[in-house]
Amino acid sequence: MRASSQFLWPIRDLSGPAHDSPPLCWIRSYDIVHLNYMTKNLGIWEIAVLALLREAPMHPYQMQSLLRERHKDEILALKKGSLYHAIGRLVRAEFIVAKDTSRNGRRPERTTYAITPAGRKELIRALRQIVAVPQRESSEFMAAMSFLVHLTPAEAIPRLEERCHHLEQQIAAFSNSMAAVTERVGRINLVESEYLVAMLKAELTWVRNLIAEMRSEQFTWDLKTVFKAASISARAAGHLEE
Repeated sequence: MRASSQFLWPIRDLSGPAHDSPPLCWIRSYDIVHLNYMTKNLGIWEIAVLALLREAPMHPYQMQSLLRERHKDEILALKKGSLYHAIGRLVRAEFIVAKDTSRNGRRPERTTYAITPAGRKELIRALRQIVAVPQRESSEFMAAMSFLVHLTPAEAIPRLEERCHHLEQQIAAFSNSMAAVTERVGRINLVESEYLVAMLKAELTWVRNLIAEMRSEQFTWDLKTVFKAASISARAAGHLEE
């Protein structure tokens, strides 16, 4: 008997209307870490560039400086390559245009970009879409939880407790940072940090509850039993070859 190269797990299919979706579908472990977290057309980097250029024309170095100054590095990986790739995509889509190019002394030439009317329209459309429609967002921790069965409960508990410790530190750090600037900036400039802290607190509560259930043995598992059940289900669905 030869098993497929990926674990197959039965889950409910929530991707379509209830009347035409089967009650269960099979998803590979590979798929869990490839969930789409962008809008249909724009990613968060493109949105960041359009938002900055809606304020005023600027060159990429100015954009990076403003993102750091405004602590957007907490939600964006501030890599120069990502910024320039986003700019290139926006130029090709005609959402921004190169306004002029200048040089200051021996420094490299800097191209200043400006948003187009189409870019302003697309920025608002994309933000409305993101705010209104929940997306399945990629999460390394969620993916790791799908493989938690490979650790014994005794191994998992101290690792989850360590995660709680890190979450507590992150919550305290972000909360202190927000408190330090609350009097100087409006709440609208901190709302994404509020959301981040709320999500960290929710995760901390969930992990603590999970640990409590594991300690009381309300929640436990045995790898061999899980493998046996998965093998039977996969064979019944034709996903295992004899």
